[in-house]
Order: sequence, then C-alpha cells, then structure tokens
Amino acid sequence: MIDVDILDRNIERMASAVRERGLGLRPHAKTHKIPEIAARQMAAGASGLTVATIGEAEVFAAAGVNNLFIAYPLWMSPQKAERLRRLSQAAQIAVGVDSVEGATALGSGLGSAAPSISVLVEVDSGHHRSGVHPGSVAPVAEAAARAGLKVAGVFTFPGHSYAPGMPVEAARQEQQALNQASEVLTAAGFNVTCRSGGSTPTAMLTENSAATEVRPGVYVFGDAQQLELQRCAAEDIALTVAATVVSHHAAAADGPARFIIDAGSKVLGSDRPAWASGFGRLMDHPEARITALSEHHATVEWLEPDTVPAIGHRLRVIPNHVCLAMNLVDDVAVVRGGELVDRWVVAARGKNR
Repeated sequence: MIDVDILDRNIERMASAVRERGLGLRPHAKTHKIPEIAARQMAAGASGLTVATIGEAEVFAAAGVNNLFIAYPLWMSPQKAERLRRLSQAAQIAVGVDSVEGATALGSGLGSAAPSISVLVEVDSGHHRSGVHPGSVAPVAEAAARAGLKVAGVFTFPGHSYAPGMPVEAARQEQQALNQASEVLTAAGFNVTCRSGGSTPTAMLTENSAATEVRPGVYVFGDAQQLELQRCAAEDIALTVAATVVSHHAAAADGPARFIIDAGSKVLGSDRPAWASGFGRLMDHPEARITALSEHHATVEWLEPDTVPAIGHRLRVIPNHVCLAMNLVDDVAVVRGGELVDRWVVAARGKNR
C-alpha cells in the first residue's frame, strides 16, 4: 500500500531541499518503477530520472520522461545497441561507463548514433563496487571520446552510506571523489558539465561545490533500513505491506510470544544488513521484531504475550529494502486516509535488461 499524501510530501520535501542547496535532482526510478510516481517527481522539479537498465529507460521514455540516465556500466550487445538507438530518438540519454573496453564497445555498437548518447565515467567513492579510482578517469573518457561518444562528466554511488554512522563520512568521500575526478578530466581537456552523486542517506549532505545533481531513490517511500539509520521517521514511511496473522507459534512461557504473518521473502524481499534489527518492521508496533523469513511466512516476536494479535488480524509491515519489495508485485494499492483511491501498475517490474 502507498499512502499518497505521505508520498507527495516526501517528493516535495526532497525537491525543495535539493533546490535550496543549488543542486539538480535526478531521482532513481528503480525504487518505485511506476510512471505515476515519476510524473509527480518531474512535476516537483526533477531534471530527469535515473534508471538501472535499458528496460527501465524504455518504460519511462514511453511514459513521457525525456531525460534519462542509465547509471550502470552497460556492456553492449547488438540487441542492446539497437534499443539504445531507438531510445535516443525519444529522449535525451546518458549512460555510465567505467572501463576502456566498455566505452569502446558502447561507441562501436551505437555506430552513427554514438554522438547522440552522453556518457558519465563512474568513480568509486568508497563503496568498492563498480567505478574506477577518481584519478583514473581520463583513459576511460578518452576511449569514450574516440568511440564518438560525448563525455559529460562523472558520477558515483556512495552506497556505503547505508550503514550506521556512515552517511556523513560517505558524503565527504563522495565529494572528494567527484572533485578529484572532475579535476583530472578537466586537465585532460574535457568540459565537465555534470558531477552526479547522492544516495538517499547522503542527498541532504551533498555539497554543490562537488556535485551538480543527486540521485536518491528510496526517499519517496522510506523503508526499515532508512528508519534504523535515522534518515527518515515513521511518519515518512509511505509504503507498507498489508499482512495477516495466520498462525500462532508455541513459545517458552518466559520468552516473547511468536506468530506468523503471510508476508515472506517473496513480497518483502530477503535483504537484511548485519546491523538491522530484523527482516522488516511493523509500522504500528516498533517494539516487535521480524526474526525469520521463509518464502511465504514471516516470524514475528512480540514482547507482550497478553496482547498478541489474533489470527486474522491485519498488520502493516515496513520492508527492509523497499526497492526489492516493489520489484516483487504487479501493482500497488494507493490509499488516502486509509481508503483505497487507486491502483498503480508497477510498469518497470522485472525490466532487468
């Protein structure tokens, strides 16, 4: 269920905060995958959207979004190249690169369409996933330029901000990496027009002295991870899963009560960082813990045995990682004041290529 009033408040708050910092906002649509939410983000002032795949880009371009950044080091096949060429006729497209080989293959695959695609070189700012060292961006950019692509700048994902005590340090490292990479590219003769950063935990910490835009995604909904990281409050949670108590589990007389709800890993997702207190949280019962997940079962520990919800009782569950939960459902219930007002199709669900 998506509470549309909270959703709209989250969208406007991020848009206003980023605007006040002098930054552009390019939200990551892999979180929600829904054209109706994209339209709200664009109406609030987003310059475009970030996506993870060509398939997601196709969905949002078809929905009318005309500025899309595929923040991923794509490896070209003939089929992907043809899809990118078609996309470039419908929208302004930028793509991530982080290797000489990837940049060369991208330009070669696109052929005469290469000049219509911009690239941003991905740098590693501490997450240690994809991305080159900030000091090593020039060879990648030069390969992209030789392949006929337009080099627009650099980007990074401070994903290590998703841990207790890390957002401030991750933001500092992000700024350092973007500045260094930009200086290296400028010295190599490139005109750097875009320095893209910012996850949900760091978006409000990113400085415009380093970045020109940020790409938060989870902020539209919030989730249990952001709640535990104190990057959002319970009243900011826009998406919950409606679950039903289906079984009571026998427990020791001196221990917490346990029961089962019908929301397992196939709807909540299975992400649980080592620091997380459970596999999700109960919206209206913050003291409860989801201690185990099966595919269709979640085990809840309840500290007050005398108040255990009855079988058939409905509860609202906050997923740990909302991006995974959205990719597991075909549509969502849109509610206002507890009443169903609409249903939205998760149009980019499963668009993983």
